[in-house]
Amino acid sequence: MAFSVDDHGFMSRAIQLAKRGLYTTDPNPRVGCVIVNAGTIVGEGWHQVAGGAHAEVNALAAAGHRAEGATVYVSLEPCCHHGKTPPCTDALIAAKVERVVVAMQDPNPRVAGNGLQQLTNAGIVAEVGLLEIQVHELNPGFIQRMKTSRPYVRSKLAMSVDGRTAMADGESKWITSDSARLDVQRLRARSSAIVTGAGTVLADDPAMTVRLENTERQPDRIIIDTNLSTPTNAKILKQPGQTHILTCSDDESAIDQLTQAGARVVILPKVKNRVDLHAMMDYLNELEVNEVLLETGATLSGAMLEEKLIDEVIIYMAPVVMGDQARGLFSLPHLNSMTDKIELTLKSTRMLGNDIRLTYIPN
Repeated sequence: MAFSVDDHGFMSRAIQLAKRGLYTTDPNPRVGCVIVNAGTIVGEGWHQVAGGAHAEVNALAAAGHRAEGATVYVSLEPCCHHGKTPPCTDALIAAKVERVVVAMQDPNPRVAGNGLQQLTNAGIVAEVGLLEIQVHELNPGFIQRMKTSRPYVRSKLAMSVDGRTAMADGESKWITSDSARLDVQRLRARSSAIVTGAGTVLADDPAMTVRLENTERQPDRIIIDTNLSTPTNAKILKQPGQTHILTCSDDESAIDQLTQAGARVVILPKVKNRVDLHAMMDYLNELEVNEVLLETGATLSGAMLEEKLIDEVIIYMAPVVMGDQARGLFSLPHLNSMTDKIELTLKSTRMLGNDIRLTYIPN
């Protein structure tokens, strides 16, 4: 299907609007909408928060009567079912728009082309496939969860130029610069959940919160704690939002104490002498978690990589050398030969102060 230069420009604007909901729409996708009549934008909108009006409804409200006969550019297929809000297809049909251009089909099985079909049945020209890649990059977690019932996992790591992430005694503050750490805050803000291990909690006592100005939503915090070693006075239990402790232990006393400290304790199966990481992913899917930020040490990072549960590896490399006695990025004890090596594809590089952000996709 051929799209014009103007089509590309207006859809680009819709995607820009969608990005305004980057930190707030979870567990819904980020969606933007632009309404154009006679070559002029007459209405714009984006989905701002789950449970609130969708992008199309906000744009239609801004356009008013000027929506009649207009072309609507929306970054994701309009919904056609009753959820927390009425179907957007009904609103578009009632507004008597002439054409709807969609970046990508909604992977939600409740929509999945049905929204486009409803528009077509109502006599509206419905077209799909404009700038789809950009929308996929904006909503990787939602798309993956809808298609595979598991969230999108980013592993965040900081290292020296010789590939070390902590000194031999565990000291790691700070390897990277303020610029890199600010970028991590942005990654946290867009994530549905932050996953860490009990070892990290014991070693660093982190809060694992978003510390950007005007933060409206804190991601859930997930602690993988096979034997319930998380202290009841840990900082992570005292923060806004919910902390989940996933364990294999049925120690009722420890569970009761951690529950009273504010945690939600969930018992999962044990595999390889640790919490079953695939069961963890199923649990996150039940929570409607779209994007996960994995912030943890070499043991859990290595286990997640070995189980092929990491979708993206983000490494912040600082211009420092830490020596061969310092700790590495991934603990992979079963990797014994070059034929076992795990290959990555470099997706992007970016300078952050004196640090380099490297983004890889595991093959």
